[in-house]
Formats: sequence, structure tokens, C-alpha cells
Amino acid sequence: MAIIFHCEHCGKKIEAPDNAGGKRGKCPACHNKVYIPGLDYDEELTLAPIDSDDDAKQKELLAETHKLTQEILQERDIPDGPAGAAMSVPEVSDKELTKNIIVYLRQMADGELDEAQRTADLIAPYGPQAVKILDSIALSEIPEPELADIPQQVLSGLIRNLRTRIS
Repeated sequence: MAIIFHCEHCGKKIEAPDNAGGKRGKCPACHNKVYIPGLDYDEELTLAPIDSDDDAKQKELLAETHKLTQEILQERDIPDGPAGAAMSVPEVSDKELTKNIIVYLRQMADGELDEAQRTADLIAPYGPQAVKILDSIALSEIPEPELADIPQQVLSGLIRNLRTRIS
């Protein structure tokens, strides 16, 4: 007695030998792999109905996740205080800014991340001026004495990180 079933891809009627039950084979019509049911394939499977509440909850959670993801991606750093206060940044000398940049690079190299964050916050308002100083430090053949023990590749990465952060 042969096993007779329909291809799940093209719907053609297929006849397979008894010993092929429970295995996979190729449909002779569409050449897709199909599962060949066993001889007891006539047994009816009891299927549970789809819970529409669970389906609705899942869709709702996916929509909320998408919405939150979009909000996070569109988030911008908002300066503290009134809008006019962000524009009035006091002047700082190149020497003072250079000192802060060197301190930041040293803190990052030493793993003092909280202190480095505070120092970076002091540097950030002077973006264009700080970028020029960072470029001069990066292009300098002789590093600042405070940074001499930091490997060049690490120092370059730290400079690039700060430059990206403030520009």
C-alpha cells in the first residue's frame, strides 16, 4: 500500500512507497522538499484555537517597541537651562581648553570615566575651538608630556572619540 498525500508547495498529488513515511523527499512536480507522512497520517491532530487577545497584545507591544525605538533614535541632547543660556558661553583661552582636553584624555586612558564625562562637559561648549586643539594634538609628532605613556593608537582613538562627541 502506497502513501498518498499532496505537496505542500504546489498541491500536486504524490504517491510514495510505505517505507518512505516519516522522511523527506522531493516533489516530482515542483522539486521542492516535502515531508512524507507516515501510514498513520490520517490521525486528526487536535489544534488549539489562536487566542486573539494574545495576538492583539503582541501587536500592541510590537507597536509600542517601535514607537519607543523611534523616540530614542530621534532624541537630541537638550542643554540645561533656558534656550538663551546655551548661546552665551564664556570665553576660554586656548591654553585652558588644551589643559582640559589633556586632562580628559588622561582620565579616559586611566579609566576614570565619570571624571572624564564631567571634563568633556566642560569642553563641549567650545566645539570648534576644541576641534582645532584636538587636531593639533593628533598631528603633533611629539605628544604632550602628560600623554606620552599612552600608546599612539589608543590616544588617536580617544582623540577621535572626543572629536566626534563635540562636533
